[in-house]
Amino acid sequence: MATATTRIGDTKVAMSAFEKDSFINYQRIEDNLAVVRNRLKRPLTLSEKVVYGHLDDPHGQDINRGVSYLKLRPDRVACHDATAQMALLQFMSVSMDTAAAPTTIHCDHLIEAQIGGVKDLQRAIQTNKEVYDFLATASAKYGLGFWKPGSGIIHQILLENYAFPGGMIIGTDSHTPNAGGLGMVACGVGGADAVDVMAGIPWELKCPKVIGVNLTGKIGGWTTPKDVILKVAGILTVKGGTGAIVEYKGPGVESLSCTGMATICNMGAEIGATTSLFPFNRRMADYLQATKRSDIANYAKAFAHNLQADEAAEYDEHIEIVSNLSELEPHINGPFTPDLATPISKFASEAKKNGWPEEVKVGLIGSCTNSSYEDMTRSASIVKQAADRGIDFKSKFTVTPGSEQVRATIARDGLIDSFEGAGAIVLANACGPCIGQWDRQDVKKGEVNSIVTSYNRNFTGRNDANPATHAFVASPDITTALAFAGRLSFNPLTDELIGSDGKPFKFSDPSGNELPPRGYDPGEDTFQPPPQDRASVQVAIDPKSDRLQVLTPFKPWDGKTPSDLPVLIKVKGKCTTDHISAGGPWLKYRGHLENISQNCLIGAINAENGEANKIKNQITGEYDGVPQTAAYYRERGINWVVIGDHNYGEGSSREHAALEPRFLGGLAIVARSFARIHETNLKKQGMLALTFTDPADYDQVRPDDKVDILGLEAFSPGKNLTLVAKHTDGTQDEISLAHSFNEGQIEWFKAGSALNLIAAKAKSA
Repeated sequence: MATATTRIGDTKVAMSAFEKDSFINYQRIEDNLAVVRNRLKRPLTLSEKVVYGHLDDPHGQDINRGVSYLKLRPDRVACHDATAQMALLQFMSVSMDTAAAPTTIHCDHLIEAQIGGVKDLQRAIQTNKEVYDFLATASAKYGLGFWKPGSGIIHQILLENYAFPGGMIIGTDSHTPNAGGLGMVACGVGGADAVDVMAGIPWELKCPKVIGVNLTGKIGGWTTPKDVILKVAGILTVKGGTGAIVEYKGPGVESLSCTGMATICNMGAEIGATTSLFPFNRRMADYLQATKRSDIANYAKAFAHNLQADEAAEYDEHIEIVSNLSELEPHINGPFTPDLATPISKFASEAKKNGWPEEVKVGLIGSCTNSSYEDMTRSASIVKQAADRGIDFKSKFTVTPGSEQVRATIARDGLIDSFEGAGAIVLANACGPCIGQWDRQDVKKGEVNSIVTSYNRNFTGRNDANPATHAFVASPDITTALAFAGRLSFNPLTDELIGSDGKPFKFSDPSGNELPPRGYDPGEDTFQPPPQDRASVQVAIDPKSDRLQVLTPFKPWDGKTPSDLPVLIKVKGKCTTDHISAGGPWLKYRGHLENISQNCLIGAINAENGEANKIKNQITGEYDGVPQTAAYYRERGINWVVIGDHNYGEGSSREHAALEPRFLGGLAIVARSFARIHETNLKKQGMLALTFTDPADYDQVRPDDKVDILGLEAFSPGKNLTLVAKHTDGTQDEISLAHSFNEGQIEWFKAGSALNLIAAKAKSA
């Protein structure tokens, strides 16, 4: 008598403790891969298994790495409070009563670091009350999970509660790939992408290439997982991972903790990667068990054959950072860019050669990149060594716990007492200085100084809005040691400090616990589940608010050839999303498009004069700020273009960097190249994201040109457009422009935005 074959889907395992009716769908992955394997007839990388396992149509989907646009069905969505405002405002316009995919909102970006965690949190709750009320009521209305202020940083909360091996999540923050530490394809996106998935529409992603990173040997001593990604950033640079998933593999993976793998994946955003990923292993299972998800750990073990790469899988690029992880030195990256990687043995001489300020003013550990229990215990072991020798921090020192669970656990285990005893300030469970939410008082703006952080990003002015601050990124271990020495030239592997007894001593290797021996202390309950009765919930938006504003749809393309468009600004050099839409104090306006647009491109450097936020109005001939000039054109019905340099829009996923130019009347951004997320965000908002076919043609466009864009009447995938640059001397140049628009994205442009198209289809359904 025949018996039915057991299917992986016969076992039902909830995705999280908060969503008992939403199950991990390993059966879909299994079924999709059976179709894809039959079509491709080749071994698959782990990245391909997870991505193709989430295809909306595995039978009909064109699959060509680096070429095809995939339509995918992510398992869930996550938004933080700064991006959630605009995402929810957009979702509300779709007129649905429930999000189609499990979605969570996390309050972590609006808490400014000033004097300490408790008081800073209290002040933030009061200052941001109307925003938090909006997010809480909108979450309740549409069936979303809401993590209140003080819960922790979005990525740490996701790792602790929602990430699972083989899953797919999109999050409205560029460091969403943190969940790759649990074997999840986790991608940072703009709010419009999040709205698509929340509305039940497949998410579109250009089929990623796959970069394999082989790890051998065992990590140890002062070297940490952070040093792996610092080294990789130095190799691949800030754009070397663009359009690719970075997949780590090899026997060296076994020496990394789950949270250490998350650190590596988190900072993969700094190389432009679509995401980063590790294969499922026992370290992930240990973490799942420690966070009370043994059922998921066991389910993943049963599905392990699809949670690792096939033998002989082919990669588009392959790198080995060292022949053995035991040979990898601690690294310090920076200043002003996260890919300037220097090994600790050479850092003192590099600092001296380049004239970097020797004194370390502040050391900062924590953030979404390095705030695990393991990170904190290793740092605390250095603090204990210093305390035993009777010395305190020479630099100011701050500690940012990644979550309420981490904070409560390190408080219970005495680590907070150790940090504060040495002179540290423990900040709120939030992003804080990492994203510029830092009311820094120890230096004046413009004062040259150095800080060392365990964060992930160190662009000019990123942490404290001071363009003269030299920010260096390192592991928590190196950051802690340098804060005790108070100088960049200190190498804790070789150099000595003087104890209170006048005798020299050298730090021994840091040590810590991968997981808390006594288990995690969950701390205060900060989660708000959706109520049973959602129909009566009223979303809180004050029509007079200067922080929240209901969106007005953008106008569709008028079908005419754009002509005589002024160049608003020709941007010179690095132009990140921080340059396009500054963070820090501007975060409070993330829900009010009109107000936040007053920061549009104020950090970009004008190629004409080398200055920021000073451009020439081509109508009046006068110089003014970028937002003011853009608004002047818009109010007179004049569209404009921006000319950008290499990797335009690198950095965070903030869609405001696309919304603001669109709101102010921009039609096109023409650049040498784009960062992935920003290019997609521009398309979503109905803007033309175009590239010079020959990057050298950037030099042909002058800051005071007016331009035509020819070929839009026949706008189609793979067909170049033409830019006619009309110079003030009467001459002109015709320049070929490439683009990556597919048929669906062209419809976004014609409709005025992707959201306009969704709304139109919903009305006609």
